Amino acid sequence: MGLRLVVAITGASGAIYGKRLLEVLRKRGVETHLVVSKAAERVIKHELDMDKHSLERLASYTYDVNDLSAPLVSGSFKTDGMVVIPCSMKTLAGIANGYSDNLILRAGDVTIKERRPLIIVVRETPFNAIHLRNMLKLARLGVIILPASPAFYHKPKTLGDLVDYIVGKVLDILGIEHELYERWKEFTGSY
Repeated sequence: MGLRLVVAITGASGAIYGKRLLEVLRKRGVETHLVVSKAAERVIKHELDMDKHSLERLASYTYDVNDLSAPLVSGSFKTDGMVVIPCSMKTLAGIANGYSDNLILRAGDVTIKERRPLIIVVRETPFNAIHLRNMLKLARLGVIILPASPAFYHKPKTLGDLVDYIVGKVLDILGIEHELYERWKEFTGSY
């Protein structure tokens, strides 16, 4: 069996990150289980000029955010991890505090309890103390906090280059080979 991942897209700005991750995972034959929050539906329409159903076509399986009978609610449903991309501060707070009142939050809870990789791609700036406290709480549990903060050493030329950098970092953590961005090489300039 190949990789099986849960992908959640929440209402933070940056739906392009989730879309691109789904595109790349599809090309690599990764089985994806997608959950899109209600707020994310509006962001997807606004930022990507597409509807939720068009985005869902990129996933292997999709679930309604309120379907608490979906397989993702149980630890017996084996996955290789979960990525919340982008992750709103509301979703971050829900996962950090065990408030599992929708499928995204419950799937995050299950991922943590089963000791599977959970990657949270936060997309907010600036952070306040509550955001940081919730991130620290999750980091102490082994959750990977990956801010959507692209690097520039690879000399990006397009918005797609910046998006690919973040998606590439997610893939790196999951151990999925890619060539989405040029890796760091020795800096040859002077300071």
